[in-house]
Amino acid sequence: MIAGLLLARAGVEVTVLEKHGDFLRDFRGDTIHPSTQLLLDELGLMERFQRIPFSRLESVQVPAADGTVVTVGDFRRLRHPYPFIAIAPQWDFLDLLAEAGREEPTFHLRMRTEVTGLIHRGGRIAGVRFADHATGKRGELIAPLTIAADGRDSAVRRLARIPMRDYPVPFDALWFRIPAVAADGTPIDVGRNLIPRGAGGRLFILIPRGDYVQAAMLVPKGTEAQMRAAGIEAFRADVAAAVPELAEPSRGLEFADVHVLDVKLNRARRWWARGALCIGDAAHAMSPAGGVGVNLAVQDGVAAAALLAAPLRQGRMSDAVVAAVQRRRTMPTVVTQTAQRVIHAGMRRAFAAGWTPRIPRGLARVVRAAPWLTAVPATLVGIGALPEHAPQFARR
Repeated sequence: MIAGLLLARAGVEVTVLEKHGDFLRDFRGDTIHPSTQLLLDELGLMERFQRIPFSRLESVQVPAADGTVVTVGDFRRLRHPYPFIAIAPQWDFLDLLAEAGREEPTFHLRMRTEVTGLIHRGGRIAGVRFADHATGKRGELIAPLTIAADGRDSAVRRLARIPMRDYPVPFDALWFRIPAVAADGTPIDVGRNLIPRGAGGRLFILIPRGDYVQAAMLVPKGTEAQMRAAGIEAFRADVAAAVPELAEPSRGLEFADVHVLDVKLNRARRWWARGALCIGDAAHAMSPAGGVGVNLAVQDGVAAAALLAAPLRQGRMSDAVVAAVQRRRTMPTVVTQTAQRVIHAGMRRAFAAGWTPRIPRGLARVVRAAPWLTAVPATLVGIGALPEHAPQFARR
C-alpha cells in the first residue's frame, strides 16, 4: 500500500490487488514506529492518522535477575518529533492509506481479487492472472513490474521461484486478548510500557491497548498441541501467574480466543526475478522480537517507490533497477535479523533450561547508572538501521 501510494503520487499507473474484502484481521503487526509516523507527516497524512484511536508505547521494560524491572528502551529519549510507538489497528492504518491512494488518479485498488498465476513473456514476468471473487470472473493484468507484497507465504514469490534462506526459530507465539477491566467494570491500569513477563518457564509479551492487553505467550516451537492438551485451566493459571493483576479477567479466556503464529525468520537470496520484485515479508519474514516487521515493510515500500518511480514513468525498467532496491534494503534487513537471531539464541537457552529470560544484575546496574543508554535500543527499534523518507514527489 505504501509503495502503491507513493508510485501513484509520482504519476505511475498502479493497481493494488487484495484478495480479501476488507483489512479486518486481528493479531497482525499494529506498531506504527516513530519513523513511520514521520513518514506519514511527510506525506501529509499525520492529521488523518491522529484521528485513528491508538495507544502510546513509551518504553520497554524487562525483568532483572534481582527481581526488579529495568527500562531497556525509552522512546521518550529519542530526539524525534514522535518519541513513542503508536499501537493502532492495522486495518485502520491500511484504510487510511487506501483512502489517500484513491485521491490519486493513477491509483487503483481491487478488493476481493486474488493472484492465481504469473504471465511470462520473452523470459520475463509480464503481469499476473487473477480471480475476481466479487464477480466470479478471471482476468489478466499486464505490467512492466509486478511487486510481490503478499506476505511471508507469498504466492507471487513461490510462482516466481525465488529461493529463500531460512533461519532456525525456537518459538511460536500464541496471541490472545485480556480485557483490562475488572468484574465490577473498574479499569485496570496496565500503563504505557511493554513489559515481558514470565512464570513457570512461560514467557509473555504484553502490549497495552487501552481497555485490553494484546498478549503473546511464547512457547517452544511445535509445542502448541501439548499446551492445548493440558487444558484451558492450566493455560489460565499460567497467564494468572505471569500477570497477576489480570488474573481475574483472564478467567474468561478460551482456546477459541488463542491464535497461533508460526514464527519464521527468513530472507530471499535474491529479492527479484525478471519483471518482479519482493518487498516486506515476501522478501524477509521477520520474527516478532522487537516488533519491527511493519516498520521494515513500510521502509521497503518507500525505498522501492523512490527508486522505481522514474524508470517506470520513462519506460526503462531493467533488472538493474529492481536489484538496486535489494541493495538499498539489504543492510537494515540483515542488521535487524542478526539482532533477532541473538535474541532467539537466548530464548533457546531459556527454553532448554526451563527458566524465564532476565537481565543480569550487572547489566541492570549499568543501565540504571547510565539511563541515556536506553536511547540506543529505542533508536534501533523505533527508527531502524536505515530510515527512509518520503521522496519529494510524494510529499504533501
